[in-house]
Amino acid sequence: MTHACPKICHCTDRNGVVVQCTSRNLESIPPNLPKDTVVLLLSSNRIRHIPKEAFTDLHRLRELDLSHNAIESVEDTFAKLHARIRLSQNPWHCECSLQEVLRELRLDPETVNEVSCYTSVQEEYVGQPVIQVLDSGINFCNFHHKTTDVAMFVAMFCWFSMVTAYIIYYIKHNQEDARRHMEYLKSLPSTSHISKDYDTASSVF
Repeated sequence: MTHACPKICHCTDRNGVVVQCTSRNLESIPPNLPKDTVVLLLSSNRIRHIPKEAFTDLHRLRELDLSHNAIESVEDTFAKLHARIRLSQNPWHCECSLQEVLRELRLDPETVNEVSCYTSVQEEYVGQPVIQVLDSGINFCNFHHKTTDVAMFVAMFCWFSMVTAYIIYYIKHNQEDARRHMEYLKSLPSTSHISKDYDTASSVF
């Protein structure tokens, strides 16, 4: 073995290393797994996130069990991985990135229908097996684009509303200033009135 067996796991050598980490209360993938690992059992833990580099050195991996964990989504974690993978009984969020990943995986046929949508971009698919939903022609990436378009429209509408409100405020504020200025001018004595007062004062003297 290139790396020693993780202390929390149990390893056996069967024409390659079998790493048994089932039910160990793990919250992450053990680091520095033996490079000659052929079977990696990580089921029944509390793993939520799988780093992209988690399995990059495991070129001999033939079987990977991540069932019964707390994984909601994955990225390019399984790129170039040819192992049979169990992903059942995880709280998957069904959306575009999960769809793209699952299409490239060699899922375990015995448990593939247990990979279900715990949450979804479309509520109607919650509780349904992901593969069955995809096989029916549903494309979660379309929902993703629609959601993005709606969000952009809402943002633009809010921006337009703010600009409009500012313009209205600016106009009203200027109108109010103009009205006050006119009232001030009206309150001043007229020129003719000042002239009469001046003539009266002159005649007195």
